[in-house]
Amino acid sequence: MRLSKGRIRARIKGELPITFSKERISAHGGLELFRRYLEGLGLRRRLERTLAGLGLECDYGVSRIVLALIGLIVVGGWRVSHLAFLGVDPVVLRFCALQQLPSDRTVVRWLKRFTPRALLALSELIRDLVHDQIERAKLGRVTLDLDGTVLRTGAKVEGTARGFNPHHPKDPSYYPLTAHVAQLGQILRVWNRPGNVNDSHNAAGFLRVLLDDLRERFGRRLRIELRLDGAFYLPGVLRFLDGADAEWAMKVPLWQWLGIREEIAARHRWERVDGRIDGFETWLVLRQWERVERVVVYRKRVYHRTRKNFQLDLFTPDDGHFEYSAVATNKTLGVRALWHFMAGRGAHEKTLGELKQHYGFGAIPTNDRQANSAWQMISVLALNLVRSFQIALGARRRPRTRKRTFDYRLPSLQTLRFELIHQPARIVRPGGRSELRFAVAPRTRRRIRQVERRLRRAA
Repeated sequence: MRLSKGRIRARIKGELPITFSKERISAHGGLELFRRYLEGLGLRRRLERTLAGLGLECDYGVSRIVLALIGLIVVGGWRVSHLAFLGVDPVVLRFCALQQLPSDRTVVRWLKRFTPRALLALSELIRDLVHDQIERAKLGRVTLDLDGTVLRTGAKVEGTARGFNPHHPKDPSYYPLTAHVAQLGQILRVWNRPGNVNDSHNAAGFLRVLLDDLRERFGRRLRIELRLDGAFYLPGVLRFLDGADAEWAMKVPLWQWLGIREEIAARHRWERVDGRIDGFETWLVLRQWERVERVVVYRKRVYHRTRKNFQLDLFTPDDGHFEYSAVATNKTLGVRALWHFMAGRGAHEKTLGELKQHYGFGAIPTNDRQANSAWQMISVLALNLVRSFQIALGARRRPRTRKRTFDYRLPSLQTLRFELIHQPARIVRPGGRSELRFAVAPRTRRRIRQVERRLRRAA
């Protein structure tokens, strides 16, 4: 049925006067549903137990101040100064069980009280929550991706250094190393470091903690895979992987002394991966390291000159240009399957981008290294909790592929905010009992009811 113009169009007559009131209205009504999920996890109790006796006690309470920061991140704030703009929102206050939110200076002083021992405790809580999600998802295999990311800082921030940022080489930065569970899209561990270190700095120790924790929790019933980039291709890391109970694949730098370029030049038969990519398998003898590695070499046809790799003289210009890469592995995958497996590392980049864009991971709230490390962990904790929340709400399964990426379709936090979190609501008391009353579109009503039902079943 066609609607008349009079039922579609509205007339705007003059400007509306602006007034203010103290009504209990919230712009983030959907946050109450997230609070119910965290209540079911017993998060506040776990925070109190984990961080007790570590010098973090304050009038607000350790768990409440952490929840205030998680709530701030989820609704869209990514600086501690943004807390002042949420000060009277009743749903945000209910989320963190407070009557007023702490000021930014209070939060900064509290963050600066974090010690290495307190950071370790918070890291263990993040680990345990991810392990719990692995258990709930009944995963028989986890694929861990390791990678670092650059966080630019101010000139007077403690523990920073000029690093390897190609766009801002003179700016001091942090370079945290993260371990990503590909199937869940969650960060298992984060370790903050100055910006002038290589990805592989103390990577063997980082990996040892990850694998030992997984084996202690799941034993041999969990299959573990590791994917690493070329920065980890060093003797110390390779020796550790020799004794590790895990399958691994690692990019190999095309250093001249490795002899891979000579292997490529002598190769006449390549195995097809797809229309633009070919590969071949070889055994690489590393006399300097006293090792022999199974390596698969790939070439990708491109139609432009590239600085990233070299162009062999044996190819004529009519053949186009090729980019070369190599992967060392202890897996038994063939040339085609290994290419797709390594391509799955892009999911980690997607999660890092989400962390920095929507979870405030790149914000530097203080000039203290320990405090900034605590902020990074709280940002990671918020991401993991939101993604567990999405899975609990019935996120659709993705078909399994050779890439080993997300098992679920997980919308971005921006989408979750628009569809669920940022819904107008009002706390009213009909009959003397408080209730949260939404003023939303019919489709959003159905979505909220659906979430309520799923949370009851999960409880």
